[in-house]
Amino acid sequence: MKSIVILISGRGSNMEAIVRAGIPGARIAAVISNRPGAGGLEFARTHGIATAVVDHKSHPDRASFDEALAACIDAHAPDLVVLAGFMRVLTDAFVRRYGGRLLNIHPSLLPSFPGLHTHRRALETGVKVHGASVHFVTAELDDGPIVIQAAVPVLAGDDEDRLAARVLAQEHRIYPQAVRWFVDDRLELADGRVRLRDASAQDGEALLVPAPDTGGRP
Repeated sequence: MKSIVILISGRGSNMEAIVRAGIPGARIAAVISNRPGAGGLEFARTHGIATAVVDHKSHPDRASFDEALAACIDAHAPDLVVLAGFMRVLTDAFVRRYGGRLLNIHPSLLPSFPGLHTHRRALETGVKVHGASVHFVTAELDDGPIVIQAAVPVLAGDDEDRLAARVLAQEHRIYPQAVRWFVDDRLELADGRVRLRDASAQDGEALLVPAPDTGGRP
């Protein structure tokens, strides 16, 4: 049984997706937030999951916050740490501490559009395909070996909210899948890339671009 700690800052919808997936061989040991009012904490409590808050505002700098956060995480001895809408930039020391067992999800097809406002930038750039990426965390922002990606079409008339909703639906598919692969020891990290052991066509289903939403029009 692998132990997982999930970090959130708000609602934690990706955390919810992972919990609801009921991944065999995995136990969600704790959900930790840097914000006391994070909505996802209540969801975790109602599902019998331990919760904690490490408020970044209570610490004078990023390094001291990361040390306090790491101590809270390590109390649960996790095999995997999952960032699920955790809106803090982590220090290099923190990332090294959990190297190879720290996952993040980003709302773009990395390496395109790292950072914030990904949907707005995708629309402004005029790309035809957008999406989400699950990756192992490295010291570089929104970098690191990619585990899985899902793509969605950018449709005529899209605004940020509509595109974001379409991408989020795919995030809820691929993040539990990435965690499941980790728990099943199917992810191999080598030379900055991830290889999936015994990959099959079924494993690649999350990479398919969904059919455009035409609202019932041909």
